[in-house]
Amino acid sequence: MSKNQKGSKKLRNAWAFYDWANSVYPLVISSAIFPIFYASLFPENQLEVAVFGTTFKNTALISFVTAAAFLVVAFISPLLSGIADYVGNKKRFMQFFCYLGALSCIGLYWFSIENIYFGLTCYFFGLIGFWGSCVFYNSYLPDVAFEEQQDKLSAKGYSLGYIGSVLLLGISLFYVMGQETGAEKMEAMKTSFVFTGIWWIAFSQYTFYHLPKGNKTGQKVTRAVFFNGFRELKKVKNQLFENRTLKRYLIAFFVYSMAVQTVMLVAVYFGEQEINWDNDDQKTIGLIISILVIQIVAVLGAVITSRASAKFGNIPTLIAINIIWAVICICAYFVTEPIHFYVTAGFVGLVMGGIQALSRSTYSKFLPKTDDTASYFSFYDVSEKVGIVIGMLMYGFIDEITGSMRNSIVFLTLFFISGVVLLLRVPKKNTI
Repeated sequence: MSKNQKGSKKLRNAWAFYDWANSVYPLVISSAIFPIFYASLFPENQLEVAVFGTTFKNTALISFVTAAAFLVVAFISPLLSGIADYVGNKKRFMQFFCYLGALSCIGLYWFSIENIYFGLTCYFFGLIGFWGSCVFYNSYLPDVAFEEQQDKLSAKGYSLGYIGSVLLLGISLFYVMGQETGAEKMEAMKTSFVFTGIWWIAFSQYTFYHLPKGNKTGQKVTRAVFFNGFRELKKVKNQLFENRTLKRYLIAFFVYSMAVQTVMLVAVYFGEQEINWDNDDQKTIGLIISILVIQIVAVLGAVITSRASAKFGNIPTLIAINIIWAVICICAYFVTEPIHFYVTAGFVGLVMGGIQALSRSTYSKFLPKTDDTASYFSFYDVSEKVGIVIGMLMYGFIDEITGSMRNSIVFLTLFFISGVVLLLRVPKKNTI
């Protein structure tokens, strides 16, 4: 078996290694150091910021910017996926978004209140770069692994991502906490953004070296090909919704993923404002420790979920995980002390890695046999991104109106309960 043949160990490892490369972004930027850095920009008695001709609560502002970025990703990913499958160069698209995201991370070094528009722009394009590259990364799964290999490989990718991102976060944490003054700590945080961009670019090269370019057609991106992307998507859409099992699964995924991704994106902002920390140093260390707990436990969670799905089936396992998520959101409403936050973080980690890996591989198994994988996966990604847009907008709106993120978190319970109901409607005779 050649190194680049479907199912080969070399190819599967190269695919999974991209999780090691890019997972530093959602950990360092989305979840850990950037939220702490962003909150530290504002004095405790000044939680509002004036931008775009009006004022926002700072946490609501970042929620709205996040929603805007995901709206762009949701719009462009189906188009680009259709073009990539038609032209056969999806690796080039994946590389473009990878470099866009990594360079935007480096640009965050210059984020400041005085430079807030530039900083928000870098944050905006960092999100687009990360999630844009994931559209094409996910679409490679059925290209590099056979069906019986996909659950295990998907879990392996997430596990590598958690381990690699925890390693870089640990290095960044050691560097940040080694500084004496608040100004020095802020500078160290900005330097960690540069570390993140360099790590992402450097380690992605192994994946790009081994992944196939795609199914070559000899076509170039012309006006006709551009609009062919829309035509291909329309065809895929019709095929998707003719499959009752796949249609119902996608609807369920859309609903519960909305809540999962929102919780992951706002967890540190919640901890920063809603937990009773003794002082700023305890807050910084406590928040990063919480994220480390989530990442470490998530590795175990991904493995346990993979084994549970093999024994009980994918859909029953997803139902159980959604129930656990609903309980976590209800409990989070009453969390006030650091120890409570650490315990909650542990349970979040346990179900976070599992639900992501299993959702991706379940969708892959439901797909019809076809070479048009990028277009099919674009619907999966669009469901996720549109869900995030709705979730972040609702979260930000409730936060802005009520002045408390607790109300926003507990509201997300409704989506997990709905997810359970919708997963129960997936036809049992076709479930896996």
